[in-house]
Amino acid sequence: MSFDILLQYLLNGLMLGVIYAIVAVGFTLYFGVLDVIKFSHGDILMVGAFAGLTAYIGIAETFQSPWLQLLMIVIISLSVAAFLGAVIARYLILPLQKAPPINTLLVTLMLGLALREAVRLFYPNGSNPKPFPRLLPTEGITLGDFILRADSLILLLTGIISIVAVQRLITRTKIGLAIRAVAQDSETARIMGINFQKIVLITFMLGSALAALAGVMNGLYYNEVNFGMGLLLGVIGFSAAVVGGLGNFYGAIVGGFLFAALQTIGAVLLPAILPSVPSAYKDVFAFAVIIIIMGLKPTGLISEKSSERV
Repeated sequence: MSFDILLQYLLNGLMLGVIYAIVAVGFTLYFGVLDVIKFSHGDILMVGAFAGLTAYIGIAETFQSPWLQLLMIVIISLSVAAFLGAVIARYLILPLQKAPPINTLLVTLMLGLALREAVRLFYPNGSNPKPFPRLLPTEGITLGDFILRADSLILLLTGIISIVAVQRLITRTKIGLAIRAVAQDSETARIMGINFQKIVLITFMLGSALAALAGVMNGLYYNEVNFGMGLLLGVIGFSAAVVGGLGNFYGAIVGGFLFAALQTIGAVLLPAILPSVPSAYKDVFAFAVIIIIMGLKPTGLISEKSSERV
């Protein structure tokens, strides 16, 4: 295999890694504040992607500029997901705060299924994959077999900037300080005057908006969305958060890029070592390695908080 092809695989791995990391950060935010594992997170991602697609259909004739269309898609997608996240937190998560953890897990699992089926049944031809608009420039630099496309570079930089922005929000602002205080000790945070419910709502809005951003980025990267896209991305994001260290912001990022690296290695090595095994088995390879890592490091690569057994 040539060096150019390896560079192409590396770029693809980085692109997937930043999407997985964004999804994993959402899981980490939920668990860090409320010790909640929100299994509908992937389906919020899907809803955000479909909200963006619907927004494009509605504004395509009004706004002719692709950049303006993209801006409107992102704003509407993130707003819909953030609102949905706040509703879920207010009416599903907070009322179950003192219930056994399994209750919250089951409720969010069933909510994800309901969202998935609602899109499949009520969105026009929702059971079929939908083409996502190509709004980013596709020009690129070609070096042998390596193609550095502008859209991939823009998406990669957007993902990195988003992760850095969230990290800065958590570590450098008063809202971030309140989120960390609630995550550290919610009772003490309440005594010190922090509005617990407000912080929970903000956290779920932030996590859901990140999921929507990942959904839009995935749609722009593959130029397609479907009602089941959140299921796999949610499982991968959760796996990344767990293997990195559930509750640790940096662990989620490491886990996201690790999973993408394993997929890339699987896509390259499996056909080379076992010609009868197609590269489509890269997910099987990645999950198998993640299982081994979890066996060796049960608390994750960068452990911070320990989860309750549910």
